[in-house]
Amino acid sequence: MKKTSVTLAVLGALLTCAAQTAQAAPDWGKVPKRDVQVFHAGVTPIEWIMKKSDHSGRTGLNKGESCVGCHEEKGGLNFDMKRLAGKDLEPKGAPKTMNFPVAVQAAYDKDNAYIRLSFKAPGGGVDPADKENEVKVAVMFANDKVAQGAQVGCWATCHADARTMPGADDKKTKYTKDGAYELMQWKSAKGAKVADGLVSDKRSMDGGSAGVKAEGGKAGDTYTVTFTRKLAGALAEGKAVPFGVAVHADRALGRFHHVSMGYTIGFGADGDIKASKQ
Repeated sequence: MKKTSVTLAVLGALLTCAAQTAQAAPDWGKVPKRDVQVFHAGVTPIEWIMKKSDHSGRTGLNKGESCVGCHEEKGGLNFDMKRLAGKDLEPKGAPKTMNFPVAVQAAYDKDNAYIRLSFKAPGGGVDPADKENEVKVAVMFANDKVAQGAQVGCWATCHADARTMPGADDKKTKYTKDGAYELMQWKSAKGAKVADGLVSDKRSMDGGSAGVKAEGGKAGDTYTVTFTRKLAGALAEGKAVPFGVAVHADRALGRFHHVSMGYTIGFGADGDIKASKQ
């Protein structure tokens, strides 16, 4: 064999090995699962949350307590679901399923963070307005400039004047008044691209640079969605980052989603979910 041929053969093997290493996914069978309940929140924006006459938990939030610290009990939620589904807090009508579990797994290696969500998406929605996507799944990370971001999760982006809220401006999307959230989203439509951007005080989503990759599908009645993101910035070893999950099931749009409260993922650090190091 000529020297050139040997060199090319070795180079090809090295490139193949490198590609396989770069694409190596976590062994999800060895990564612990943590069920997070997502629920239909109705018309309860951050303004409602922080109004004492509507939400008694405002006092606790002002003391530094978290939503999940008050409302999660033994893996379930202690909400008054009948009140959330009532006309006062859901004037358009509530979905048949008010809450359901999403199994969350997290892992990381020297290059990437991996987040895997699996769930059974319920039917019986009230506003099936998304003609392209049966299901959308999003994960949002708050940076340290978001006021109460670690306490309220993605609620800081939910305002009474955002689209699909009663009497609101349908041109306004979710936003924060301080800081920003990183958004990762998977859509079920064939060929749909992942959203990799920011939700900030600009009231817009700008192109992100986190190198997010989203893969998802449905097996039987269960959806599984996996996000791969560079281990950099807010998501770095030794850090815990606040996050929230949102699922738009049954072709829902806007506020007609099921959302989680705020949790944390720890990458080599304590968190509600501890990412496994690969």
